[in-house]
Amino acid sequence: MRLLLATHNDHKRREFARLLEGGPVPIELDVLDAGFVLPPEVGETFAENALGKARAAAGGQSRRAIADDSGIAAAALGGGPGVRSARFAGEHASDEENLAKLLDEAPPGSGLEYICVIAFVDPARGEERLFEGRCAGRLADRPRGERGFGYDPAFLPDDGPPGLTMAELSDERKDAISHRGRAARALLEWLAESAL
Repeated sequence: MRLLLATHNDHKRREFARLLEGGPVPIELDVLDAGFVLPPEVGETFAENALGKARAAAGGQSRRAIADDSGIAAAALGGGPGVRSARFAGEHASDEENLAKLLDEAPPGSGLEYICVIAFVDPARGEERLFEGRCAGRLADRPRGERGFGYDPAFLPDDGPPGLTMAELSDERKDAISHRGRAARALLEWLAESAL
């Protein structure tokens, strides 16, 4: 099955390529043309943002598309930054700036949760589905590790090896417990069952 991945984020492209290979349904991912403009992420939920991007890509290309929206929820910040995770330190903030702001505003050891929603849209069948994945953890006292992206260097997953951040895990270990990995496996299971 060929799916169009509605993102211009290179980190997400690589991660989705890993997550969707070798599953119960053979998936070939195509990427958006560089000039394709995705809608702004102005929704109040991850589902709204993911659906908006998947609908735009599917409609614009007349083919099946997937998109995700994901972020981090900090207990100390009342669940923030949530859907504004990529813009936490400002509209064009870097990963490093967003992470620094989280470390400045939330205490070490406080609860965190990664959340991902993947939207699947098939315009020919008029089908839309949502798949959610979550990963609970705690905030590290400082960034550690060279892998991953975003908030990974300060995210200590509850069900990962003790004391290691997401950015210190191998791709295989991270994919097994990450919010995006869990959402992707739910998508693959549904695709296998639905026999599209």
